[in-house]
Amino acid sequence: MSEVAGDRLVDGYALVVFDLDGVIYLIDRPIPGAVAAVARLRAEGTGVAYATNNASRRSSEVAELLTGMGVPARPEEVFTSAAATAELLRDRLPANAPVLVVGAEALRAEIRAVGLRPVSRAEEEPAAVAQGYDPQVGWVDLAEASLAVRAGAPWYATNTDRTLPSERGPLPGNGSLVAVLRTALDREPDVVVGKPEPALFATAARRAGAGRTLVVGDRLDTDIEGARRAGLDTLLVLTGVSDVPELLAAPESRRPTYVAVDLAGLFDPAAVVRLPGTLESEGWSVTVTDGDLALSGAGRPLDALAALCAVAWSASAGPRVRAASPEAGAALSALGLAA
Repeated sequence: MSEVAGDRLVDGYALVVFDLDGVIYLIDRPIPGAVAAVARLRAEGTGVAYATNNASRRSSEVAELLTGMGVPARPEEVFTSAAATAELLRDRLPANAPVLVVGAEALRAEIRAVGLRPVSRAEEEPAAVAQGYDPQVGWVDLAEASLAVRAGAPWYATNTDRTLPSERGPLPGNGSLVAVLRTALDREPDVVVGKPEPALFATAARRAGAGRTLVVGDRLDTDIEGARRAGLDTLLVLTGVSDVPELLAAPESRRPTYVAVDLAGLFDPAAVVRLPGTLESEGWSVTVTDGDLALSGAGRPLDALAALCAVAWSASAGPRVRAASPEAGAALSALGLAA
């Protein structure tokens, strides 16, 4: 069967590591079911941690935000790209070295906390440039960073997420700001610290000891790829950025172990499927016609998705899908695909 046969998905893991934006909350509101899901994990004794590329808050601030939403969290359970960037710079620079920071006060605070000195101008001869997300970043900030990098300062990006999820749709993220400097400098950052680099997940997973770790994310290009690079199983939830067409077109490095509509998939075997399925999964059949995926049969929409992934990933077909039966049309509609 394409679903997690008989047992709950969560029963196979000692630790669940959650991405935040698009999984636990959108901007400042919890996603429906998230509060109850985390509470249930804690009540059952399953370890919980959080890994976020958002460099605009410190771990303590993220923990406070989560707790205020009804998701009790401790700072040591939160792994941020800002803290990871500061720790990496600490290991590579002498104490009190100047670091030009493009980003939020949280990133500056993390830089100070490890004994380095945040600066804002290239004329202060920074030993490195640290770039993280801040909605207030402007041309002047980027210009100073550009001058510093041209003068020889190594360029560290906390993350390269092109977008951030919001209730109004995806908005520009730090990757979009990094792209401005990439265009101006005609080069890539020297170091990208956050996802899809594996460090955040690998650090969090060490808390599971000998137990297995499951990473839950909403983005194939950061959460899923980063966790896979760390050698961990992954669950994609469809509550944030990545959608079904992106999943069908995903390269091997970004293919999740499981997919569910939301966090109910952790506990309900009927609400999650393992990927890929087979050409004929639980009542569904998929064929390739003129480069398109043709779905026929009847059954659960998630089982249809497993079958579609099986064919799309093996035949390099799709993500255009058409329905070959009325039931298929309904399933594709439920998955957000035009029939």
